[in-house]
Amino acid sequence: MTRMYRKLPFQGGDPRLVAEVVNNLVEGKSNNSGEITLNTGGATTTTLFNERIGFESIILLAPLSVAAAGTGVQLPHGLFEHDTTQNFLANTPTRVALGVAESAYAMSLASDIVTVDYAGYYDITFEGRFNNPLSQIHNAYLWFRVNGVDVPHTAASVTVPDKQGSIEGAAYLNLTHPLDLNANDYVEVYCAVDNANVALTAFPAQTTPPDLYARPSIPSSTLELVMHYPSQVSGSTGLPYISDRQKGQATITHLPNSVADNTFGYIIVG
Repeated sequence: MTRMYRKLPFQGGDPRLVAEVVNNLVEGKSNNSGEITLNTGGATTTTLFNERIGFESIILLAPLSVAAAGTGVQLPHGLFEHDTTQNFLANTPTRVALGVAESAYAMSLASDIVTVDYAGYYDITFEGRFNNPLSQIHNAYLWFRVNGVDVPHTAASVTVPDKQGSIEGAAYLNLTHPLDLNANDYVEVYCAVDNANVALTAFPAQTTPPDLYARPSIPSSTLELVMHYPSQVSGSTGLPYISDRQKGQATITHLPNSVADNTFGYIIVG
């Protein structure tokens, strides 16, 4: 939506018309401003049409709604898990299964691989529960891979206790490491155990009856990715910006938008 204040004809105007236009300008009322609502449906660009836009115009944006004020606050993030027990061959690096995407914004899960849509600095956390049914302690290892390559310094290990009576030994292993990712990079979690009986174990939810009390299920693996901040080097950003200017229109680039009333005011200079 653009403003439609009266303007002077090219050949000039009478004093009354000149006074009206000048007074409007003094009061900040001009036709080089308006409102634009970002496209929805996961769109990443919105086109602003205004005849005053040129190739060198400066276009300033200001949020006009709660949704717009929050734009850029919600950065890419995802939570992925696997709900069944995972077994491994001894001393054989194996990709950890991630069967369910609980939430995924600007990233996707396919074949236990998480691919990010935008470049940035990501905080990545993995948690897994190892069980050991044997009478001796055993070791388990986890690490991250990016684009199929082991990431240095990301490995962690845990010594899983031996079975005591009828209770299997168990230990959680938490793996946390920041990763600087490019758009379309993919992340995997790899695991190795020194005995094939050591497994990443899941437990189903309990209900009453027949169980003594109700509780949620326990996943065998959980992976969380959260963008800490976008990469300015590769051109990604959390805030909308003007990515292209042409005669009569401009392109606003933004993170995937599915929120209605994501409305900004704008002003065009030059």
